[in-house]
Amino acid sequence: MTAHLTGTREDWLRARLDLLAVEKALTRQSDAVARQRQALPWVKVDKDYRFVTEAGQVGLADLFAGRSQLLIYHFMFGPDFSAGCPSCSLIADGFNGIHVHLANHDVTLTAVSLAPLDKLVAFKRRMGWSFPWASSATGDFNFDFSASYSEEQERQGAVEYNFQREPQVDWSSNDIVSGLAVQSGTTPSGYMRERPGMSAFIREDGAIYHTYSSYGRGVDAIWSIYPWLDRAPKGRNEPSGPWWRLRDAYLAPSAATAQSCCA
Repeated sequence: MTAHLTGTREDWLRARLDLLAVEKALTRQSDAVARQRQALPWVKVDKDYRFVTEAGQVGLADLFAGRSQLLIYHFMFGPDFSAGCPSCSLIADGFNGIHVHLANHDVTLTAVSLAPLDKLVAFKRRMGWSFPWASSATGDFNFDFSASYSEEQERQGAVEYNFQREPQVDWSSNDIVSGLAVQSGTTPSGYMRERPGMSAFIREDGAIYHTYSSYGRGVDAIWSIYPWLDRAPKGRNEPSGPWWRLRDAYLAPSAATAQSCCA
């Protein structure tokens, strides 16, 4: 017998209508937040950021690919990683299919990471992704946009992420970070020198402007698995932290069944 509240269909409908009113209010608030986001002042980008792509070395303007708007996902993949961050990979699984649609709405979506291009291309092929992915290994882009930090910044406690200074942390004692670092093939501190986020840019009259960036929990909004889980009976169901793996690292159903039966 379930311990969860049960009731009649009429009980359910009354509760559902109460929830619907709250959901509609949240939708209206979300619309208002989107308008406020779009009203932020634009900051002109004067620095000549350079990237390495499969088409060769390019500038920030080239990442727009002829469109006026550019969305960049700051994908955690450092130079010493052997695989992309599992969390970023799960997010990328969600947006991989939409970049074509965005491209036909004057928006280019691309990922940018600090790792060298050959690692990015190999991992992209392994994951079966088709979105564009650029390496910022030859420039300051990742550091200027709070997506990467140096060992010196880490030692000096000079990491500013999500618009605030972070206290110094011994990441090796954090089980969640350590687990994600192992999956990425790096150390906990190496893992945390890369950070997730997204940034938006617009090109107008030949000039490029930075319009928006979001980090930390702000990335939840583009993490497509969570709106689905938030509607599942058990919700996110993450009492022990991250449960996900790279898409090719899960046990096949038959193998998982055999392991659970015979362990």
